Amino acid sequence: MKKYLWEYPDWCNFKYNAGALIEPLGKARRIQGELLGKIAQLNMGQETEAEAEILVEEAVRTAEIEGMALNRDAVRSSVAVRLGLPHGLNAKIDRNADGLVEVLLDAVRKNDKPLSMARLNGWQASLFPTGYSGLNQVRAGRIRGNEPMRVVSGPLGKEKIHFEAPGEKQTGIELKAFIDWWNGSFGKMDGILRAAAAHLRFITIHPYVDGNGRLARALTDMALAQDEKLKVRFYSVSSQIVKNREEYYNVLENVQSCRSNVTEWFLWFLNCVGGAVENSEQIISNVFKRAEFWKKHAQSQLAERQRKVVMKMLEAGPKCFAGGLTTRKYVSMTKASRATAFREMNDLLEKGILRHAEGKGRSVSYEIVW
Repeated sequence: MKKYLWEYPDWCNFKYNAGALIEPLGKARRIQGELLGKIAQLNMGQETEAEAEILVEEAVRTAEIEGMALNRDAVRSSVAVRLGLPHGLNAKIDRNADGLVEVLLDAVRKNDKPLSMARLNGWQASLFPTGYSGLNQVRAGRIRGNEPMRVVSGPLGKEKIHFEAPGEKQTGIELKAFIDWWNGSFGKMDGILRAAAAHLRFITIHPYVDGNGRLARALTDMALAQDEKLKVRFYSVSSQIVKNREEYYNVLENVQSCRSNVTEWFLWFLNCVGGAVENSEQIISNVFKRAEFWKKHAQSQLAERQRKVVMKMLEAGPKCFAGGLTTRKYVSMTKASRATAFREMNDLLEKGILRHAEGKGRSVSYEIVW
């Protein structure tokens, strides 16, 4: 009895129950089509803003799945600079965040370019610009060596092995076969199922010492972009995975350890894509709302500090700027004096941009008038 999926001959020729996938695949296709229909109503500026929001969400969440906490503002700055948005100018860039954003953009915007070993190695190196992952040195830009690659949990001495990847020799063979399959499989199977197959196959090969999960999800985005014939993403699969992270890892472990059929993974993935599309509806809706807001206040003269704070509140979305805007928060975001903050907030109140929320005295807060 073989312990892991990759130990079987022809393991990556996934044998799933096609009949069981018909209904969830149809549902995913329907809501995907509805979203793309709404996207078609966006003008160029709104489309770029939507792209930026999704890219920020994808970068933050794909890192979060691995236990990494990227600063959302740093990610937003990197995205803004790379997309040429004005609020990215002169912004401080975090190297780790910027490397991840670079990978995600390359995967999607150049989804029509062939996949190669050099391209994958370049992506992996971009994730580790210093050559380190935390305190551990990483073989940046190279597949792993002969050391065992295991996914473990638990304290030292009592580790639980969830999965062990192929050895060094087989890893090289499997990765080359994956690249050949990728470059030759487009159009030969359903695009969403191809994305699911690519994710499972790459994460099972686990070709690098670190960064495999982020690369698998970048490849997922790339496959979905190819399927939709777009060079922009309008929904974040990683955002949906975060909501069901434990389930994600359990499904992968069960399939990779041969405790369940690969059909379970394909079903889970289809539901994940459907949930990701539905979740993006709110993001796209907020883009429309922000566009209407700025149209309404096109004649309002705002200082740079005021504009920064208003944009921050708009990006959070209706009722989502935790605790509302207070004088203390304004001072923290703008580095203005308390007197200046009070004066500028009062100006925003008079212009109908802000209104009083709950609370009085020192606890008074404000919210955007959407």
